[in-house]
Amino acid sequence: MKLTKSTLTLKSFSDLKALVEKKRVGFPDHPSTDQIHHQEEGHPGWEEDLFNKAMEGVKPIPRKNYVEKIPQIELPKSHRDREDVEILEKLKDLVQYGKGFKVEDTPEYIEGTGYHVHPSVAKRLHRGEYSIQAYVDLHGLVVEDAKDVFERFLKWAVTAGKTGVLIVHGRGLSSPSEPVLKKKVREWLTRGPWRKWVAAYSSARICDGGAGATYVLLRPRPFLKRSKKRKSFEGKF
Repeated sequence: MKLTKSTLTLKSFSDLKALVEKKRVGFPDHPSTDQIHHQEEGHPGWEEDLFNKAMEGVKPIPRKNYVEKIPQIELPKSHRDREDVEILEKLKDLVQYGKGFKVEDTPEYIEGTGYHVHPSVAKRLHRGEYSIQAYVDLHGLVVEDAKDVFERFLKWAVTAGKTGVLIVHGRGLSSPSEPVLKKKVREWLTRGPWRKWVAAYSSARICDGGAGATYVLLRPRPFLKRSKKRKSFEGKF
């Protein structure tokens, strides 16, 4: 194999220095460290000069292509103070008096209706559209004693012609699993012998005990299915 002489030639650093001096090789002009320190000490606007130099050739974005910053409107301090006072007053009313708290929006709320009674009656009962004429307090009693008092109270109510009554049973928050007495009262109203007297029931309003009490709307007469069917049957002839 025949070797040929390379066309590449090596130049010494003295040749590179000559090229630089003749400006055949260009380097960007950057201020030296000495120049920067000199500007810091002798030229107060050196930062602005550097910024302007860096922004050379930069064009601003057209106004239609950017979104202006939305200014935040600061309310007067007096207005903010008034809002804080109103919030604290509402919180105080909620804690002390239950104002602004809706029982029907909680999981503790209960309601129901008896035979052939529209569901809206229970909601009207909760809103206080029916007069409550008597009440009984079962809170704190064991189930057996509570049932005995419940039975005697409803017997007296229907005998006396009362239609709207209130049964206080408590919320049962101290029970380990669920409110026992509250559950029993609902059971006695819907599954026991008194269900034929019950037109509707619902949790009470805050002023009457909230979820810890139940409104009961009683019928003036018990609802009897057999007599209802017998009348319907006799009416065909």
